[in-house]
Amino acid sequence: MACGRALVNPSLERDGCAFRSHVILWITIPRFWSATLPGTPVYSALLSNTPVGTVKFWATSHGLRRLAFRSGADLVGPSEKLGTESPPPYLAEAVEEVRSYLAGELKDFSIDLDMGAITKFQLEVYEALQAVPFGTVTTYGALAELLGLGVGGARAVGQAVGANPVAIVVPCHRVVGSDNTLHGFSGGLPRKASLLRLEGIYVDGESARSRVHPGELRLSL
Repeated sequence: MACGRALVNPSLERDGCAFRSHVILWITIPRFWSATLPGTPVYSALLSNTPVGTVKFWATSHGLRRLAFRSGADLVGPSEKLGTESPPPYLAEAVEEVRSYLAGELKDFSIDLDMGAITKFQLEVYEALQAVPFGTVTTYGALAELLGLGVGGARAVGQAVGANPVAIVVPCHRVVGSDNTLHGFSGGLPRKASLLRLEGIYVDGESARSRVHPGELRLSL
């Protein structure tokens, strides 16, 4: 596969890489934008009645900024304001791609992402997450080693994964504990289990200690 570049800010680009087991793969990943401007307009949309409940999206003129499992009032950050003009095309594109993914019709996303005010380290973690293929899992320790942090960097990686503002598209649900347990997920462990099962991965429960079995096929009856 061809190597892809992820734009992490207007002046910094880096190649994206990933692994399956211990093999390095080069893949094309969506573009990241990390600049934050005062009063950035954001626009929202809802996707209802999905296998993981209601999904809410926020986008800017640069890409998808947030994705959350909620349907409440619009929330804006300190550097944002609710947009009053027609929403950017990224919003409808994000809704359609996530709908297709949850319907089992799409495996890879092509949505541009506007990650807002996040750190360079978080961007590196999210780029690494983007490179974990559909239907596979990795661990916090493995991501830390991939980023040159050693196994001891797993806690820092876990904190970045937990702060991921764009679940599903940046697939933090594909990160499990070193003992192949579900461990944690900001959207709730039942949703994490559902997302992994949607990708054909067998999960034997929906608690933090439930085990993930990526080598076993989950057969449809």
